[in-house]
Amino acid sequence: MQTITLKVTGMTCAHCVATVTKALEKVPGVESAKVSLEKEEAMVEGTADLQALIEAVHEEGYGAQLHH
Repeated sequence: MQTITLKVTGMTCAHCVATVTKALEKVPGVESAKVSLEKEEAMVEGTADLQALIEAVHEEGYGAQLHH
């Protein structure tokens, strides 16, 4: 299992956080997803593909990239 941290842009409220969390949790291989509005990031644990995670966030209308 690995932890991937994504930089997520475009979130403005708790509803946005819930939307991004649900989208990430639907990606195959995700064990858990924790999204922070304040840090503008998502920490995902599991074996999911990075590109699949980014695409799931983009489909909901938010920006995502690997957080360095």
